[in-house]
Amino acid sequence: MKLTPKQDEAQRILSGDATHLLLVGGSRSGKTALFVRNIVMRALKAPNSRHAIFRFRLNHLIASIYLDTFPKVMRLAFPDIQYVPHNQERYITLPGNSEIWFAGLDDKERTEKILGMEFSTLFFNEISQIPHASVSLACTRLAQKSEQKIDGRDPVPLRLRAYYDENPPNKSHWSYRMFIEKVDPETRLTLRNPEDYAAFFMNPRDNIENLSKEYIDQLENLPARMRTRFLDGKFGEATSNQLFPDDSIEKWRVIDGVTPDYVRIVVAVDPSGSGDVDNADNDEIGISVVALGTDGNAYVLEDLTVKAGPATWGRIATTAFDRHNADCIVGETNFGGAMVQQTIQVARPRTPFKAVTASRGKAQRAEPFSALYESGKVRHVGRFVQLEDELSGFSTTGYTGGKSPNRADALIWGLAEIFPGMIRATKPVQNVAPLPVVNRW
Repeated sequence: MKLTPKQDEAQRILSGDATHLLLVGGSRSGKTALFVRNIVMRALKAPNSRHAIFRFRLNHLIASIYLDTFPKVMRLAFPDIQYVPHNQERYITLPGNSEIWFAGLDDKERTEKILGMEFSTLFFNEISQIPHASVSLACTRLAQKSEQKIDGRDPVPLRLRAYYDENPPNKSHWSYRMFIEKVDPETRLTLRNPEDYAAFFMNPRDNIENLSKEYIDQLENLPARMRTRFLDGKFGEATSNQLFPDDSIEKWRVIDGVTPDYVRIVVAVDPSGSGDVDNADNDEIGISVVALGTDGNAYVLEDLTVKAGPATWGRIATTAFDRHNADCIVGETNFGGAMVQQTIQVARPRTPFKAVTASRGKAQRAEPFSALYESGKVRHVGRFVQLEDELSGFSTTGYTGGKSPNRADALIWGLAEIFPGMIRATKPVQNVAPLPVVNRW
């Protein structure tokens, strides 16, 4: 496993005096692999030592590290080392009886079991998703006294290490405060031992010899907010009183496509604010698909927002209705009146339709759902870059984004239908008789 010049530089930082070490930067810059390599080296040098790798969600940890990064690192960096996987308990035994445990902090029972042990190394993967309280609790188990053997000399103590990595969120995140500002995230007082916390930035361009040009091109074509995080590896500016922080969305994101069965599915439409409904050059027509899972959580399935005339967006909305076997289409009718329902019925006759009207401002409608995002009651199935850009512009003082947030507005209408009562009941638009909502057409 040949290190790049930037990874060599990072390795020197990891071999320094600090106990808490953060590698931060863009996507696929080699952060995680470097930490896994270090953990294996420490485990091999110190017989009977114990080490742990944490991520917020266990299924993400299994897919990304236990089944992917770890075996790759072993194959490339330690080809002659035999190890024994214990798949049921999710730990690895290495020569010398050292162990590496893998745990998701979302699994309370398993986490409590693992935190009943002591460790020489803790690695927190993707800490933008992990609450500071969970990290603090786990760090109380960074206490195992192990000895390393080097070149036949007398054994020496193995230094305790806590490793962290992340694609940088915004500057309000606890990792920025602790590793960059060197203050306690809770009290905002200067850390007692600031020199014990070290951060090092590394980005995809630093790992270019191991990445394809197409991957870098893909990152360069991201919207500015996402490009800052995943390509440039910079902490974003924190929006004052932001309703939907990146870390809340990221923390609960479903990236493996595994979701529970659905109780309800709705398609929500937020039409252009222009009265010229036939003009395809109007603002985008927000179209969102949202489901209610059997676990009581909402799942954002699709963002189908389009800039087009009624014939096109009506077909897109009704096709989504059929594809997902949805219950109804929810349409905001302030600007379209009967046109919204008519467009849906022309595209697909007798489609169950529910008309809703906006009696409050955009930010006021969105605000009740902020707490649901924070607690994981709303989860994005995959990445919706443009939709999430719009959500990032909502704050308690109003919407701070650029153009009208039609994507986010459609999503909010869908969530309001999934969680009735979150927004005050709306009254039907005069002269528009909503068709009755029925279960699954």
